[in-house]
Amino acid sequence: MEYQNTYKILRLKEWHKAQKDGIIVTDVDAKDGFIHLSIASQLAYSLSLYFAEEKEVMLLLPKMKNIQSKIIYESINSNNRSGVFPHLYGKLRTDDISKSWKLIRGAFTLPSSILLESEF
Repeated sequence: MEYQNTYKILRLKEWHKAQKDGIIVTDVDAKDGFIHLSIASQLAYSLSLYFAEEKEVMLLLPKMKNIQSKIIYESINSNNRSGVFPHLYGKLRTDDISKSWKLIRGAFTLPSSILLESEF
């Protein structure tokens, strides 16, 4: 079965804690009761909206076969965003990650209105 890749963005301190604990969870995930994920077309605006103050973040690609059954795609309409977003109801473990990238803030930043266009 073919799965659509979903990605997890987190701060470096959250990634370092996850590497020690073996479980990936952020404060906002714990508060909301699920793990926030993004599909590829949602990444740019998620980075802009929620990680604007960060100089570096981690981008994680989970092994979809390990987590797909725990993902629910839910509609949201907030922060000028609307659409269907993947939410993981369950644990995301470090051994569920197939690839990771450290993203370093670059020199160019697109306006939010243009980033929103990429989600449709």
